[in-house]
Amino acid sequence: MTLHGRDFLKEADFTPAELDGLLRLAADLKAERRAGREEQRLRGRNIALIFEKTSTRTRTAFEVAMYDQGGHVTVLDPSASQIGHKESIADTARVLTRIYDGIEYRGSAQAVVEELAAYASVPVYNGLTDEWHPTQMLADFLTMREHAQAPEEPLRYCYLGDARSNMGNSLLVMGALMGADVRIVAPRELWPSDDVQTLARQAAHETGAAITLTTEPDEGVPGAEFVHTDVWVSMGEPKDVWADRVEQLRPYRVDTAMMARTGSPTAKFMHCLPAYHDRGTAIGHAIAEDFGLVDGVEVSDEVFESPASIVFDQAENRMHTIKAVLVATLA
Repeated sequence: MTLHGRDFLKEADFTPAELDGLLRLAADLKAERRAGREEQRLRGRNIALIFEKTSTRTRTAFEVAMYDQGGHVTVLDPSASQIGHKESIADTARVLTRIYDGIEYRGSAQAVVEELAAYASVPVYNGLTDEWHPTQMLADFLTMREHAQAPEEPLRYCYLGDARSNMGNSLLVMGALMGADVRIVAPRELWPSDDVQTLARQAAHETGAAITLTTEPDEGVPGAEFVHTDVWVSMGEPKDVWADRVEQLRPYRVDTAMMARTGSPTAKFMHCLPAYHDRGTAIGHAIAEDFGLVDGVEVSDEVFESPASIVFDQAENRMHTIKAVLVATLA
């Protein structure tokens, strides 16, 4: 597998063999770190981390991955750079290229990270956009491989909730590329776009993946080894949107009854985080007050805190898989 100098912008840019190679490399790097025998392959390398959206897991994962490998990072948030307001994306890319060995971007538009990549002559990494979340996908697939009851068989997972999001898009397309049995369970108006569905079905034709999009949990959840969800609302959205969304997605909430629909006592719960599983966040508290979801919004606190929950394994694996991407493209 030769990915030296490659950008990492979305899953569909890579072959199944390349994605599998990154996952295997991540597993090896994770084992090295835990055994205390990690080799530093990125000494003397520097990357710029651009954050137009706030971040916990993506930022810390990139930082620690580089530090572990002997490299260095510079964090640029909207208050610390000229990108997008005093300096164009293209000019920013050409400036950073002269100074850094790689550039990470986390923001809204996929077009921005694509433009950065077009004008940069160093690898550009997508830390999250509204359309795609490829570093999360590597972490999710590594986590599912680690917990699969039959690792030699195709992964079987479902995603419940708002699926027209980066997580819905990425779980659908990544699953298609990796030959998985992937089910999107959501109201029809919240399915991934027709273009994304077409991309997934084309990949599935090549890999033998099973693709299901349904509005019915009883069609998409039974038999799933892993149950994924994500937040329903964001702090910036108006209250009337919250009301519509909560009512629209109540039937897709992951609680103990929903987990039982898998038919498997070993089924696992997954979430990219942050999650509104209790009243400990501003949004979780507000929704509990307004809509009576006192024990969690998209997932109940009982499921989130249960042995079925592997969300913190996912969170840790962000670092190991991001490290694999950095090593594969920069070492």
